[in-house]
Amino acid sequence: MGERITLTTADGEPVSAYHAPPGDARRGGLVILHAIWGVTPHIRALSDSLADQGYEVIAPSLLDAADAPFPTADLDPPNLDLRMTLGLASGWGAAALPRVQAAIDALADKGDKVFAMGFCFGGTTAWLASARCTGLTAVSCFYGGDIASYVDEQPKVPTILHFGRTDQMIPLADVEKISAAHPDLPVWLYDAGHAFVAPNGYHADSASLAMLRTLQLFQRSGGGRGEA
Repeated sequence: MGERITLTTADGEPVSAYHAPPGDARRGGLVILHAIWGVTPHIRALSDSLADQGYEVIAPSLLDAADAPFPTADLDPPNLDLRMTLGLASGWGAAALPRVQAAIDALADKGDKVFAMGFCFGGTTAWLASARCTGLTAVSCFYGGDIASYVDEQPKVPTILHFGRTDQMIPLADVEKISAAHPDLPVWLYDAGHAFVAPNGYHADSASLAMLRTLQLFQRSGGGRGEA
């Protein structure tokens, strides 16, 4: 089980985060970037699961104040408008990059290779991090709804993208736009809707295959087992 920690950005801003230490032979550091709802029980459970596979995981809170509690539920529909307002104010992830960098730096201090994955809002943030942050080794972006708005960004590290073929929130035209702008990047389509890794949209086959491809990318990029 992980624990809540506090990070500090380069500008001195405190940032709450969930930290899960590796439970198996060490593979490196992993930053997990949450969907619009925050560091939910699902994100914390996923962090624990990947820590059991050897990653030291940090899931920073991208939108909330450092003293805000982590969500107790994966969805909070009455607060959707507020969460969307926070996402919009962040530039759909751009303003959260100092928090992402703080998590990367905390893991890089251990001498690890550092990987990142993100979901929905966090998927767009992961895309931006692949181009603008330093210290990452590989990135996996799951159903990032605003990646098409940042299609001119150029990832500096190996990056893959995952989308659902029947996602009502991300038009296939946007996916095609991304593929056309980045023909060298793997852009995977799954027979699933939005949030197919999360409880609210879970599609077992798609989630398993997307995660397998993600972990294979990390392993090819140097995330092999080392000393715990």
